[in-house]
Amino acid sequence: MIDTLMSIQIIPKTPNNEDVIPYVDEAIKIIDQSGLHYRVGPLETTVQGDMNECLILIQKLNQRMVELECPSTISQVKFYHVPEGIEIETLTGKYDAE
Repeated sequence: MIDTLMSIQIIPKTPNNEDVIPYVDEAIKIIDQSGLHYRVGPLETTVQGDMNECLILIQKLNQRMVELECPSTISQVKFYHVPEGIEIETLTGKYDAE
Protein backbone atom coordinates (compact mmCIF):
# COMPACT_ATOMS: atom_id res chain seq x y z
CA MET A 1 0.00 0.00 0.00
CA ILE A 2 1.15 3.52 -0.74
CA ASP A 3 1.29 4.92 2.77
CA THR A 4 4.32 7.18 2.66
CA LEU A 5 5.44 10.33 0.92
CA MET A 6 9.19 10.86 1.12
CA SER A 7 11.00 13.98 0.02
CA ILE A 8 14.73 13.56 -0.46
CA GLN A 9 17.54 15.92 -1.30
CA ILE A 10 20.92 14.39 -2.10
CA ILE A 11 23.89 16.68 -1.50
CA PRO A 12 27.07 14.88 -2.56
CA LYS A 13 30.58 16.08 -2.03
CA THR A 14 31.98 15.50 -5.50
CA PRO A 15 35.35 13.80 -6.00
CA ASN A 16 37.08 16.81 -7.57
CA ASN A 17 34.71 19.58 -6.50
CA GLU A 18 32.76 19.29 -9.77
CA ASP A 19 29.25 20.65 -10.18
CA VAL A 20 26.79 18.48 -8.23
CA ILE A 21 24.00 18.61 -10.84
CA PRO A 22 25.24 15.57 -12.85
CA TYR A 23 25.35 13.62 -9.57
CA VAL A 24 21.83 14.74 -8.67
CA ASP A 25 20.76 13.65 -12.17
CA GLU A 26 22.19 10.21 -11.37
CA ALA A 27 20.16 10.12 -8.16
CA ILE A 28 16.99 11.00 -10.09
CA LYS A 29 17.81 8.18 -12.53
CA ILE A 30 17.88 5.73 -9.58
CA ILE A 31 14.53 7.09 -8.39
CA ASP A 32 13.10 6.65 -11.89
CA GLN A 33 14.41 3.07 -12.09
CA SER A 34 12.72 2.27 -8.76
CA GLY A 35 9.35 2.29 -10.50
CA LEU A 36 7.89 4.45 -7.73
CA HIS A 37 5.78 7.49 -8.59
CA TYR A 38 7.78 10.66 -8.00
CA ARG A 39 7.84 14.37 -8.65
CA VAL A 40 11.05 16.35 -9.11
CA GLY A 41 11.13 19.77 -7.48
CA PRO A 42 13.80 22.45 -7.68
CA LEU A 43 15.41 21.49 -4.36
CA GLU A 44 14.16 17.98 -3.61
CA THR A 45 12.29 15.06 -5.12
CA THR A 46 9.13 13.59 -3.60
CA VAL A 47 8.47 9.87 -3.92
CA GLN A 48 5.39 7.89 -2.96
CA GLY A 49 5.43 4.26 -1.88
CA ASP A 50 5.37 2.15 1.20
CA MET A 51 7.81 3.01 3.99
CA ASN A 52 10.05 0.02 3.29
CA GLU A 53 10.37 0.89 -0.42
CA CYS A 54 11.32 4.44 0.50
CA LEU A 55 13.98 3.32 2.98
CA ILE A 56 15.48 0.92 0.44
CA LEU A 57 15.56 3.74 -2.11
CA ILE A 58 17.58 5.96 0.25
CA GLN A 59 20.12 3.17 0.57
CA LYS A 60 20.34 2.77 -3.23
CA LEU A 61 20.79 6.52 -3.73
CA ASN A 62 23.64 6.67 -1.25
CA GLN A 63 25.24 3.55 -2.73
CA ARG A 64 25.18 5.18 -6.18
CA MET A 65 27.04 8.18 -4.79
CA VAL A 66 29.66 5.78 -3.38
CA GLU A 67 29.96 4.13 -6.81
CA LEU A 68 30.52 7.59 -8.29
CA GLU A 69 33.37 8.04 -5.78
CA CYS A 70 31.79 10.83 -3.78
CA PRO A 71 33.77 11.12 -0.53
CA SER A 72 30.58 11.92 1.40
CA THR A 73 26.88 12.54 0.86
CA ILE A 74 24.24 14.34 2.87
CA SER A 75 20.73 12.93 2.43
CA GLN A 76 18.04 15.25 3.74
CA VAL A 77 14.85 13.23 4.07
CA LYS A 78 11.29 14.00 5.15
CA PHE A 79 8.55 11.41 5.60
CA TYR A 80 4.79 11.82 5.72
CA HIS A 81 3.29 8.49 6.76
CA VAL A 82 -0.46 7.87 6.57
CA PRO A 83 -1.40 4.23 7.32
CA GLU A 84 -4.72 4.60 5.42
CA GLY A 85 -2.85 5.69 2.29
CA ILE A 86 -1.51 8.89 0.73
CA GLU A 87 -0.52 10.10 -2.74
CA ILE A 88 1.43 13.14 -3.89
CA GLU A 89 -1.63 14.52 -5.66
CA THR A 90 -3.60 14.46 -2.39
CA LEU A 91 -1.44 17.36 -1.23
CA THR A 92 -0.57 19.06 -4.52
CA GLY A 93 -3.53 18.37 -6.85
CA LYS A 94 -5.15 21.72 -6.27
CA TYR A 95 -1.95 23.41 -7.52
CA ASP A 96 -1.47 21.26 -10.63
CA ALA A 97 -2.20 22.91 -13.98
CA GLU A 98 -5.28 21.61 -15.71
